[in-house]
Amino acid sequence: MNALPKPQGIRTRPHVLCIGGEDHALRVPFLLALRERGFQVSAAATADPAPFARAGIDYYPFQFDRFIAPLADLTACKALAKLIADVRPEIVQSFDTKPDLLVPLAAGRIPGVNIVCTINGLAYLYSSRSPKALLLRPIWRALQRIAARSTTVTVFQNVDDQTFFERYGMTGRSAKRLIPGSGVDVDRFDQAVATGPSPEELRHTLGLGGCETIVTVSRMTRQKGIPTLLEAAAEVHRHRPGVRFLLVGPRDSEGPLAVTQNEIDRHKPYVLALGPRSDVPSLLAIADVFALPTEYREGIPRALLEAAAASRPIVTTRMPGCRDVIRDGWNGYLVAPHSPRQLAGRILDLLRDRETAGVMGTRAATLVRSEFSLEVIVERYASLYEELINRSLQKRMKLGVEGLERDLCQDSAPQFGIAHLDITLACRSGARF
Repeated sequence: MNALPKPQGIRTRPHVLCIGGEDHALRVPFLLALRERGFQVSAAATADPAPFARAGIDYYPFQFDRFIAPLADLTACKALAKLIADVRPEIVQSFDTKPDLLVPLAAGRIPGVNIVCTINGLAYLYSSRSPKALLLRPIWRALQRIAARSTTVTVFQNVDDQTFFERYGMTGRSAKRLIPGSGVDVDRFDQAVATGPSPEELRHTLGLGGCETIVTVSRMTRQKGIPTLLEAAAEVHRHRPGVRFLLVGPRDSEGPLAVTQNEIDRHKPYVLALGPRSDVPSLLAIADVFALPTEYREGIPRALLEAAAASRPIVTTRMPGCRDVIRDGWNGYLVAPHSPRQLAGRILDLLRDRETAGVMGTRAATLVRSEFSLEVIVERYASLYEELINRSLQKRMKLGVEGLERDLCQDSAPQFGIAHLDITLACRSGARF
């Protein structure tokens, strides 16, 4: 789309306010890449403000409850409305399930704001089979339809989610885009591996020695398939007693969805729960296999992209998002969710056939670095934002021209004499100025 002339006082590049949850710091590279392209960026979230301060990104903390909490949601919605009205960005970009509902409800009546909501999967409600989740699904769909009325563009990370939203009429009149994931900052990832501890140091620190190692990076919840992984670990341990499983990710913050510490402890010493870590790229470098047993309706799992970028052979489930990255038998293996035996079987296959595992890992890295890199994803978002701001500028310019025409057509005849007559006739004939 051709660039339009810049009217006085209007930016040709928009200010993007990016809103998310407690893991929003993971999007700092995304925001920095946008800033490098000339965008003004800021962020609002429940996350730790320190990473944003280090990156020089304006950060606005606000609170919302990840779980079901109507009163807290109302408070959060009011806080977001005030924040957006004060900051006055041209584009508000939301990520994650709860912000995708709150942001359109908060910003829908604020003039001049384009609202972009990215659907990061279908979350707990469509990953859990509990009576509570089943009961809440129609309520969530109704709220999505209301939010869609104020949404400018809905971005989907995989085709399955887009099809689902369209089937249930949850996009309204908003435009739709498919942008696969939030991208992997390949250069930063490689630098983290190069400057982090060596594989030998890390293995020594963790007491792994020469053990074969399976790594999982995930929240420690049931919907993420951790109970399935623990059963699979026991099966693998029976065949290869020297194998160690490393669980990387939070458990204490996951509330009622978390697996218990006792469930994990029953599998000592071959399962080690490391908790959240800042050295994930280095941990992936020591993995013989990466396993992601998710039963969750994912967008595009970041952990899966990073494992692929590290050239790790991967076993994951046939869930939306996962099968967008892994092609079964080509760059990894896909297994049925809730199937510890299948999961264990494919892990064992990769441990026994290192040549095939290496080929799969190389293919996974090539795919992710070419199609899911941060550079590719940011370019798609930047093009979307530029398109939206250009449309807004065209609309404003059109309104300005139409206002000028009305003013000219309504001027009094005595003031302009014959010139007024010419303009009046032109207006009646539908002429444009």
